[in-house]
Amino acid sequence: MVQTKIIPKYPALMIEGTRKSLVITDLHLGFENNLSLNNVFLGKNKTVAEITKEIEKIIKKTKPDSLVLLGDIKSGIKSITKTEWETVPSFFESITKLIDTILVPGNHDANIEKLIPNGITLASSKGIIIDDILLTHGHTMPSENFSQVNTIVMGHIHPVFFQKESLINGERVWVSIKCKKQKIFHSKSGELEVIILPSFNRYFYATQKKFYKKSISPIIEKMDVIQAKIVTLDGTIIGNEQQLSSVI
Repeated sequence: MVQTKIIPKYPALMIEGTRKSLVITDLHLGFENNLSLNNVFLGKNKTVAEITKEIEKIIKKTKPDSLVLLGDIKSGIKSITKTEWETVPSFFESITKLIDTILVPGNHDANIEKLIPNGITLASSKGIIIDDILLTHGHTMPSENFSQVNTIVMGHIHPVFFQKESLINGERVWVSIKCKKQKIFHSKSGELEVIILPSFNRYFYATQKKFYKKSISPIIEKMDVIQAKIVTLDGTIIGNEQQLSSVI
């Protein structure tokens, strides 16, 4: 039986069955340009270097068989920026030396095939199936062809906990939702679990307490929530369905 486990202290999920798949999402490489517009300055290639090092650390610790990048590897939506031409290929080349890698494109990954070296498996943007789990970025509704799944693992939303008096205000969090399956897959009944991963890019919300704008997902918009858990990166449950609107 396949299991999903969060990696404590990291925005990374392990799917364990006959093989172990490490899942991360929303790297947004090249985002430094956006930060500089809000007077937050990082060294050149600082983000890609830190992300690569962190992924390597997780791989050494957990020993997965493969890495699934669940979309939004780069930052630009409609085009490839100069920074992305420099950073994204070098990131992929570093990762392919460590582990077999599958990329499920997100809405920020237009033309990313131009940046992918040999050794990266480019999957459909509709997602991939591992046992009874659909892994998809989350910016589009899943096909009814995937209705046999019991769990959806997605990114795109970048859940962040906002509560001014809290010590973890502005911190990335996990969200796990049980919802009515028929709202997502019309031909099925019962319950469906949706796991929303935090953004892997730690700087993505460095300015968001002031400029926060929620990402929109048709999956989230259509779901009928039964129960939910909001969980910190270290695994502490800090909220339920009543706090969902504050994080997604």
